[in-house]
Amino acid sequence: MIIIMKAQATDKDIEAVLTRLESGGWRTHVSKGEERTIIGVIGDERRLDQGAMSRMDGVDRVVPVLRPFKLASRDFQPEDSKISVNGHVFGGNKVIVMAGPCSVESLEQMRETAVAVREAGAHLLRGGAFKPRTSPYSFQGMGEAGLKILAQVREETGLHIVTEVMAPDQVGLVSKYADILQIGTRNMQNYALLNAVGQTNMPVLLKRGMMSTIEELLMSAEYIMSNGNHKVILCERGIRTFEKYTRNTLDINAVPVLKELTHLPVVVDPSHATGKWTLVKAASKAAVAAGADGLIIEVHPNPAEASSDGEQSLKPQRFAELMEEVRRVAAAVGRTV
Repeated sequence: MIIIMKAQATDKDIEAVLTRLESGGWRTHVSKGEERTIIGVIGDERRLDQGAMSRMDGVDRVVPVLRPFKLASRDFQPEDSKISVNGHVFGGNKVIVMAGPCSVESLEQMRETAVAVREAGAHLLRGGAFKPRTSPYSFQGMGEAGLKILAQVREETGLHIVTEVMAPDQVGLVSKYADILQIGTRNMQNYALLNAVGQTNMPVLLKRGMMSTIEELLMSAEYIMSNGNHKVILCERGIRTFEKYTRNTLDINAVPVLKELTHLPVVVDPSHATGKWTLVKAASKAAVAAGADGLIIEVHPNPAEASSDGEQSLKPQRFAELMEEVRRVAAAVGRTV
């Protein structure tokens, strides 16, 4: 449920409404727009006397939120959320680009990649220290040693870090080194993990499950937000379909659909969506044209020798070429990179 305050409502009016709600056991979330304030009400709405609330000073109307995702809904917060990481704002006019290898393999590999993607215009560095793999015999990542490499490269290059966390007991460790916690596709409905990252103040990049609906993605975001962390960035990374010519199928529809349903920033992962480096550039441009707030792209100095996902990784020069074309597309739709 949301309480829409009148345009002329005073701070005293808003505080009175909040006090009444919180004294009754409801949690509240305040969204202040340019013209009016909206108060989100979280809890058992059946106990709320809507008529009494609507008669309070400064209240315009009380409106039920029918969607199952409340905090993530545009009904709850009409204006776009803006999440800042080292001065780069997800959800603003700039398209934020995160780039780097699938897996951290060595300091030299990460240093070389970071310097290259920074020169090409990337804003953040991606790299996996913990890697969930389909086969238990595949490379699983370097663990904390990989996190330390990421932290060292951040100190050297100034690029802040997005990296995956796989389990609740890893959240504290990964948070010591990372700037954005990534929830991978296989963990989108790992509710214990969602609750754990929700109890931090860290930005969270939440990837859509490979067989999940848009509503299921938003409900997973709701788990994080219901724990108090509203710094959620959604990621469309392709879904599993009957098509065999690509690794997954990029659901480009998801970008404008999410933009209608939620105030949260939306980014696209064209590398996992296509699974082929030859297709990444086209998918990246399509994502920006569709309204994505960012891209997360795999780049490796020597994809043929990558420990994981080399077939979808761009060489640094190809990434630089991609950035030039993405800038032109962004400019055409009134944005910057």
